[in-house]
Parts: sequence; structure tokens; C-alpha cells
Amino acid sequence: MFAEVIVDVVNKEVDKIFDYIVPQNLNVIAGTMVLLPFGNRTVEGFVLSLKESSLVPKEKQKSIISVISEKQLITTEMLQLAKYMKNVYHLKMVDILRLMLPSQIRLGKVKDLTIKNIKINNDFNFVNNYLNTLKANAKKQKEIIEFFINNDKISIKKSDLAESFSKSAIETLIKENVLIQENVKQNREPLKNIESNYKSVVLNEYQQNAVNKILEKPKTYLLHGVTGSGKTEVYMNVINNVLKQNKNVIMLVPEIGLTPQVMRQFKARFGNLVALIHSGLSDGEKFDEWFKILNKESRIVVGARSAIFSPIENLGAIIIDEEHDNSYISDSNPRYSTHEVAEFRKNYNICPLILGSATPNIDSYFKAKNNEYELLELPKRANNKELPKIQIVDMCKEFRGGNTTPFSEDLMEKLNQTIANNNQCILFINRRGFSSFVMCQNCGYIPKCTSCDVSLSVHKDEHQLKCHYCGKKFKLLTKCPMCGSEHLKYGGVGTQQVVNLLKEKFPNVSIFRMDNDTTKTKDSHAKILSDFEKSKPAILVGTQMIAKGHDFPYVTLVGILDADLSLFMNDYRSTEKTFQLITQVAGRAGRSDKTGEVVLQTYFPKHYVYNLVANYDYIRFYEKEINLRQTTLFPPFSKIVRLLITSEKEDDAKNATHNLFLNLKELRMHFKEDVYFLEAMKSPIGRIKNKYRFQIVLRFANNNDIINEIFNLVDRNQSKSVTIFVETNPLSLS
Repeated sequence: MFAEVIVDVVNKEVDKIFDYIVPQNLNVIAGTMVLLPFGNRTVEGFVLSLKESSLVPKEKQKSIISVISEKQLITTEMLQLAKYMKNVYHLKMVDILRLMLPSQIRLGKVKDLTIKNIKINNDFNFVNNYLNTLKANAKKQKEIIEFFINNDKISIKKSDLAESFSKSAIETLIKENVLIQENVKQNREPLKNIESNYKSVVLNEYQQNAVNKILEKPKTYLLHGVTGSGKTEVYMNVINNVLKQNKNVIMLVPEIGLTPQVMRQFKARFGNLVALIHSGLSDGEKFDEWFKILNKESRIVVGARSAIFSPIENLGAIIIDEEHDNSYISDSNPRYSTHEVAEFRKNYNICPLILGSATPNIDSYFKAKNNEYELLELPKRANNKELPKIQIVDMCKEFRGGNTTPFSEDLMEKLNQTIANNNQCILFINRRGFSSFVMCQNCGYIPKCTSCDVSLSVHKDEHQLKCHYCGKKFKLLTKCPMCGSEHLKYGGVGTQQVVNLLKEKFPNVSIFRMDNDTTKTKDSHAKILSDFEKSKPAILVGTQMIAKGHDFPYVTLVGILDADLSLFMNDYRSTEKTFQLITQVAGRAGRSDKTGEVVLQTYFPKHYVYNLVANYDYIRFYEKEINLRQTTLFPPFSKIVRLLITSEKEDDAKNATHNLFLNLKELRMHFKEDVYFLEAMKSPIGRIKNKYRFQIVLRFANNNDIINEIFNLVDRNQSKSVTIFVETNPLSLS
């Protein structure tokens, strides 16, 4: 018997199947991990399948050394998914398999957590005889024995028992075999002490109709509901029905910051059936949660993007909440679309896939309009309240009137009123740090990262300049290193600067900041949100991680400090992203019985996107956007592919780009009118982490033959010193 194995080594030259002999004394099945000889070293490997014979010459055949785990760690479904992803995304198989098996398990660094538990000997006569023979001064031993008898012979953690009783008496009773000490596996629980106070909710007619439709057929459904329309209750009712069918569920959310609120709701409703998967867990928590899923102890998986690879089987529904969010696209290796992976799992399990959003992707809504998805609408808020009114403020007029702060007069007036009413406010600015750059006013010098071609961001509280691409840190400048001038100007307001200004204006108000800098530590998301929720009055300042999903009943005001930040990005989706961001963050206001209002600050108040967003008119926005894309042949009427060529040597990257571009020009000649655009260039950010970056961008008809030919050309142009990544409809071209 032979096993087809992928070795756990990231190298494109060994990313292929190797045959190994399966020794008769080993129990090897597809999906297990094994230890095997590879060259002159011993490595781990993933078993893909078994077969009776091999074409490898007998003198070159090698045997598997041992099995790391006899359990099937990668399920049959996930092995099929791996083959699909390799074909569609042109990825290395080892990179895909690593997505499906967390490093905590793969590398064996984490083990089960065991604790010492104490219980009383089951032999009642033995215990009773011992109790009767105890001397009068052995009061402490007697107390311990009576404790166990009175508590129905429970098992208790040894450390807990030692807090109430004498340690020496406990040890004596263990030695005399009256108490039994045993090692018990204990799960490391993420998000401990979640308050669970589920209240039954009666669905309105739109919600009930959505639930009924979803349960009818195993299709892909686009649940388009305004913010606060009760999409989560729809999900929960679907899940409840799926569980009754003895099937399981995956529920995805876009941000780690959303998981505490979602977990609170789900734990309240479904208790210990829920497992949590995301990158913010400790290694031990990931290990335990993953095995709870594999061992069928959990039936609902809640998590961010990576949860789509959890080993849960017999799926009855897959839910992607806030489906429009960019975080569902992996823009680093391995690159993939969560929607497409979910679609594969939906087809494999023959179950419904639910995509929920107040502002769906243009591509998703297009598919719904063309009957590829079924469209379900939730047009009203669940509490029947009106959506918060959005007031557009012209910041050019503010500036001309002498206001140079990030806050308009209207926003400050409403903020003062919100605080006076003991309510809460959310202020949104999609830029973290103190400011986006520092510049010498004398000579124009702007400090840049030594490893990346980007300017450094100012983090004033930490007295540092930081690179937001590679993470390098530098001392904050006090004078220009080029000319010595002390006249330094900070450009672009960030969350940190906004918080500092607010503290000056409102010294007695609780002000919280939520961005990538304040949420690095474990449970920091949950703590910030919990502290904000408990504080009144209070202000929460944050980036896009505060823009979706959060439900705070006392938030009556939302301020959008610079709505234009995403509007003029070099991206064909810039207006779509702007519409989505503003709608989502506006939806955080007025979610209970209190009326909400929104102040939207912009330097371009007459731009059509602001008029449409102020009226929450997604339909008109979609119609305008889809007509524009059809006219210009942008997705969904075409595909955009970026080939990102990187190397530590600039000449190597440049030469590889040149050769690949020549190959692609020939390809363009072959497919003629189907290739609309082809251009090679240096990447806008020409160097990241000391790797030089060039790119080739193509736009072409939705033709699988073209993408397959591109993959072939990429393979031919790869080398040891050059890496080429293929991105389809990339999130960014920078």
C-alpha cells in the first residue's frame, strides 16, 4: 500500500505529490498527518489518498516513519476543497492544506490542557471504615470526607479544594486512597463569562418570509436588509431549524471586533453548541475550539474568514454576514475569495448559503438580479423606527469661515447635546494614528520606511513613526534630519489626534479609541466595546472596524469626519466602498427607542454618492453603478487580474516582468477583442519588506481559457529569485 503525500515544506519546487510506502503496522488514512524521510531530513506530510501501487522505482521508494495523529485531521470534504482551490486560484497545495489545519495542531506545539481533579473513592464501605477509624484530632480530614459525602461525591479541581481545606490533609487522604486524584482535560474557553440573557423575538412578516424561503431550497440567498432590520434574528431562526434537522452551521462575521457581540447572542440562544474561530484567540484556545468542531462537540462555528475552513461536517446552512466586506477576500498568500469557498461547501453539502448585508456587493446584487442568487428584502428596521437622518456638511464652507478643526460647528453642537442628554456618540475616521505623515516645512523632507517605499505615520502618544506595511518603528522627529529645521508639519488627521482634541474639549467624558493600534492585545476588542457600552455619556472614535454590526442602544449620534477618504482612491469600486462605509456607520445610530442622527462631513457635498446615501437609496446607487460598469466593461462584466512580481533584487523582478509582459502580449493577440487592457508597471508601492515590486494588470472578458493561459505563463516565468502572485479582481492595486 502506498500513500500520496504533500510534504509540509513551502517551496514551489516540491509542491507535488510524493509516493510513500505505508508500513503494515501503521494505520494511515487520507487526511492524516505523517512523519516521513525527505532528502536528508525528516519532515511532516499530509496524506491525500491511498493506492495499491506506485510508478516510483523500487530502489527510490521510502516508507512513512510514523503517524502524527491516527484521526482524520483533514476531512474528505476539505481534501476535495483543497483540489478545487488549487485549480481555481493556482495555489501551492501545501499553502491550502495549512489553511485547513491550524499551526497549533500541525506543528504539535500545543497539547491538551489537563488539570488535577479530586474525587472520593467509590467504595463507600472503605471510606466509611476509614472515617470511623480517624482519631479525634483528625478534624481536617473528617471535614474533607464529609464535604464530598454531603455534595454527592462530586469531582472538584484540586486547587479549588485547597482554597477551602488543609493541603496536608488532602495529600494524606490521597495517599490513603480515600481521595482519588485524576488528570482531567479542560477546554480553554475564549470569551469567558459571556452574559447570556436571550429574549424570544417575534419575527415580522419580512423576516418570517426570509426564513421560510431559505428553508425551502438549498440555494444561495442574498438577504438585503437595511441596518437594524433584524438580519441576525433571521440567521438564528434558520440555525434553530437546521439544528432540528440534526445538521450543522457556519456563521461568518467580517471583523474580530464583532465576535463578542455575536457570541453573546449565540451563546444565549444555543449554549455550548457554539465554537469560535478567529486569529485573535490564543494558541490553546484555537487548539481546543478546533478539536471541539472535529470531534462533533460543537455544531455551530462562529468566526471570521478562516472559520470557513473549519472541519465541521453535515452542514445545513452557511451564513456570511456583512457579505460586502473586503475582509472576506484574502489579499495575501494564499489568495482566495471566502464567497467562492463557501459556494463550494454549499454545493458539497447541498445546503443554503445566506449572504447578508445592508449594502451588498455590486457583483452580488447583479447575480441576484440575474437569478444566480435569490434576493430576499428586509426594507424596514425591526423596531419600526425611521433610519437616522443624514445631514451633509460642507467642510469647504467651514474652512472659509475660519474653522480649521476636524469638527464642523453642526457636529460640535449635536455632540454637546448628545453628552448633555447622557447618550453616546460614534465618530468615524478611516485613518489610524495621529496623522498620516510628517513633513519639514523648510525643505519638504518626508520620512519614509527604510524597507518600504511609503511615508511613515505619526503615533504621537507612543513617540514613534510607524510603517503600516511592515511594522517597523522609528523615533518621532523633533527636527528635520536633512536641514535641521524644527518646523515640522503633520498631515492628515488620524484617530489618535481626534481623541486628543476631544479630550481637550470634553475632559469629563469617557472617550474610547478603536483601531488596529488599540486592539492588538487579546480580548482588547471586547474590552473596548464593553467599556463603551457601560459608559454614559461616552464617545467612541474608530476606523472601519466600528462601522458594522455593533448594536448600542444609547448611540444617538454618528459623526463621519472625512467621508472623502475612500471616494478618490485609485479603484473602480471607490464610490461603492464609500456608499457602503457611510451607510454602515450611519446605521449604528438610533437602533433602539432613541432617535438617531448622522453628520456627514465632506469637501464635495454635491457628489452624487452623498445624495444617494443620505436617502439610503441603494437601488438607485446600484443602477447608476452597474450602468457605468457595463459601459466601461469593468467587473462584473469582465475580470481584472493583477500579476504581482516580487524579488529581493530589483533587476530580477524587472526582467521577469518584462518577459512575462511579452508573453502576455502574444496571448492578447490570440484572444484579440477579449482582452480589453494590458499594462506593465512598477507597483505604486515599489518596495515592501525589502522586496521590489512590479505588476502587470489585465482586464478581459469572463473567459476561463484566458485565466488558465495566464496561470501557464506564470508557471513558465517563476524562478528561485522571483515570486509571482495572481490576484483576480484585487482589492488594491498598490
